[in-house]
Amino acid sequence: MAVDRPVSRTFVSQGHLIDSGILASMLNLIIEEGADYEILDFHVGKTNLEPSRIELEVCCTDSEHLESVTEKLIEHGCYEKLVGEVVSFPAPADGTVPDEFYSTTNHRTEVYYRGKWREVAGQRMDAVIVLGDSGAACRKLRDVRAGDRIVCSSESVRVFPPERRRSTDAFGFMSGEVSSERSVEIAVEHLAAELARSRRAGGRVVAVAGPVVVHAGGGPAFEYLVREGYVDVLLAGNALAVHDAEAAFFGTSLGLDLRTGRPAAGAHRNHMRAINRIRVAGSTRKAVETGVLRSGIMYEIVRREVPFCLAGSIRDDGPLPDTITDMIEAQETYASLIKGATLVLMLSSMLHSIGVGNMLPSDVATVCVDINPAVVTKLADRGSSHAVGIVSDVGFFLRALADRLRGRGGPETD
Repeated sequence: MAVDRPVSRTFVSQGHLIDSGILASMLNLIIEEGADYEILDFHVGKTNLEPSRIELEVCCTDSEHLESVTEKLIEHGCYEKLVGEVVSFPAPADGTVPDEFYSTTNHRTEVYYRGKWREVAGQRMDAVIVLGDSGAACRKLRDVRAGDRIVCSSESVRVFPPERRRSTDAFGFMSGEVSSERSVEIAVEHLAAELARSRRAGGRVVAVAGPVVVHAGGGPAFEYLVREGYVDVLLAGNALAVHDAEAAFFGTSLGLDLRTGRPAAGAHRNHMRAINRIRVAGSTRKAVETGVLRSGIMYEIVRREVPFCLAGSIRDDGPLPDTITDMIEAQETYASLIKGATLVLMLSSMLHSIGVGNMLPSDVATVCVDINPAVVTKLADRGSSHAVGIVSDVGFFLRALADRLRGRGGPETD
């Protein structure tokens, strides 16, 4: 009877391995998977600019075990020392791929293709890698065409998990944290500094906002961010724009008076009245241009010509004429608008924020604000060391942020 013999492969990993925690997670993974390792060479970077490099041999009980460990190590930024051409097979039909396909992460990825390491374009989560004459690129499953060459193994693939920022800049100070109420003031101070820096440097700030921004009284503060040029793209659902219009027309949100927090007489239908007014005007832009809509978040968005997308859902009333009800079209529009993003603010909109997070490369900084700690943790823990979670009422947070940017309560940050 044949007996399986131990098998091994040699892996290399390099970067800021120690202070980013990559080395510890990599070695822990090997042990947790029941494998063994031997460090063959280890060079420790001595400065902020000098990377570390480790070479190690991983030994497993059999080939199947080694394949499983290899796939997981690659996700941690390891790659095999000896590599050959990346494995690929043709897609059998439109919208389908071979069973062995490699599923991408949101980390920067390279494949060894045509004799050299090539960066995969359009990096995003939950896609496949298609090879072509111009190189390699991520593609959604639905966009695959019959005959496309699909990467079908983790061999000859290397992934680059983001490293924690070693600098002492504002965002670097709070990277990778989930802040509670007692540290919101500090988070606001550093985020204000980052937004001011981004505006000066010509960065691209994307805001993903839910209707709670309006419900919690954060509308005027968010309007200020838009008006002063701190928001370059708005992504939301139908509800944000609806309740923003309701607040602008009637001073209510979900029928509650925004000044008193009490139900207003007959105000349960105000959101439908708001939808009707915008539909009569033809669109949000036309409502602004004709003077029907004279205040609010969407008013400032239109006035400053900030690109936006409202993605529809099964819950929508109306919806507004601006809302994209075809979900595939909405996804594609979101994806096009976040290109070049340098910072994404996720403001009490779990589902839309998850969707955007899946489209983003992991080296894009994100800040998630929500009153629910579970939501904050879920959105901050997306494989990025540049993700900050802040547990706070979004209305309170936005008001504090706007005040800080105005220079209240402390020195100017801009």
